[in-house]
Amino acid sequence: MFNKILIANRGEIAIRIMRACRELGIKTVAVYSTADKSALHAQIADEAVCIGPEPSKDSYLNTKAIIAACEATGANAIHPGFGFLSENANFARLCDTCGITFIGPTPECMDEMGDKANARKTMIGAGVPVIPGSDGIVTNIGDAKRVCREIGYPVMVKATAGGGGRGIRLVEDETALEKQFSEAQAEALACFGNGDLYIEKFVVNPRHIEIQLLADNFGNVVHLGERDCSLQRRNQKVLEESPSPIMTDDLRARMGAAAVSAAKACGYRNAGTIEFLVDKDKNFYFMEMNTRIQVEHPVTEFVTGIDLVKAQIRIAEGERLWFTQNDVKVTGHAIECRINAEDPRHNFRPCPGLIRSIHVPGGFNVRIDSAVYAGYEIPPYYDSMIAKLLVKGVDREEAIKKMRVALAEFIIDGVETNIDFQLRLLKNENFERGEFDNGFLNRTNIMED
Repeated sequence: MFNKILIANRGEIAIRIMRACRELGIKTVAVYSTADKSALHAQIADEAVCIGPEPSKDSYLNTKAIIAACEATGANAIHPGFGFLSENANFARLCDTCGITFIGPTPECMDEMGDKANARKTMIGAGVPVIPGSDGIVTNIGDAKRVCREIGYPVMVKATAGGGGRGIRLVEDETALEKQFSEAQAEALACFGNGDLYIEKFVVNPRHIEIQLLADNFGNVVHLGERDCSLQRRNQKVLEESPSPIMTDDLRARMGAAAVSAAKACGYRNAGTIEFLVDKDKNFYFMEMNTRIQVEHPVTEFVTGIDLVKAQIRIAEGERLWFTQNDVKVTGHAIECRINAEDPRHNFRPCPGLIRSIHVPGGFNVRIDSAVYAGYEIPPYYDSMIAKLLVKGVDREEAIKKMRVALAEFIIDGVETNIDFQLRLLKNENFERGEFDNGFLNRTNIMED
């Protein structure tokens, strides 16, 4: 059993992990940058250690400082949350070398699935449907042109490393290929230190459906249903829900089985997510695997009743999965809105600053995951997400109504937020009918509508 866990993250996910640890009777250690000295996670942990100045590279990505904090406080495990070091295989190896448990998959599995070109090969070997594309990394524009001619335009040029929409370009025809290829390569190199690219056929107007997995150290893997993450703006998720409006029992069974096969093919353990694109004919294709807990994991928790962070910790401690696939039941409908400090009326520009006052919604089956409070100053150095608002209804119609009420009650004074944007989205007729795809928010001006 872990006696103390260091949480190598900040914000709402750090608070989320602390709560799970406390419910399991485990002490927590927070790490923080100088910009986060007054942050909630640094104030409520059992212990807190400053690990560097404001920039992420000098603090939350500072592996030596994090390991030193772990050793100084006697923590015997590290939970990386999401982002930062959560999918860094070298950091996981460093933890192993120092006798510290990394709460996540093995470094080898992260290497295999974190590199999207390698993951694609693994999925093909496991019989999981993949999007037509290159057979691995495309190193030069000549090869890129050849691949694109073979599979046909439009195509997506994608970075093999990283995520968050970085290093991705849509290419409509060959005249745009060279410029988009070089831009994607430069962005991937700058963001991830790896400029390798691969190419996939662009699936027109797909849905983005992901399957949540849990896997123990004994080869047992279960899926926990799906999340529909199609509502994205510039490849960044805005709203997620479960079940998906397009899902059928047969499609869920087939996608779930494919996700389980994918996890078994790479010897996966802990929590992970297989992301698929689903076309208009409900054909699905493997897109990538996220080898960590996801931002939107509470959506699955609401409809299954399974605490995913506690499950991560218990699996890392060596427990077998305590339930089987037949035990997983999806009930009701859950929706999550990401609340960001940004201005939708001015191209969603980030809006850090002082929160003068805040009123959060409540009520039956309403959940808030956040780390902000009145008097807290949002720093300009990190992600703009400040809260996740979730609701659960008996069905999608009730969940939508409940989310509208909750958003209308959510008041933050001092900084601009996207709350009004989310409320307008919840009132959009296409959203109400479940008629949207990955490009919906890029085509639709929600604020004007």
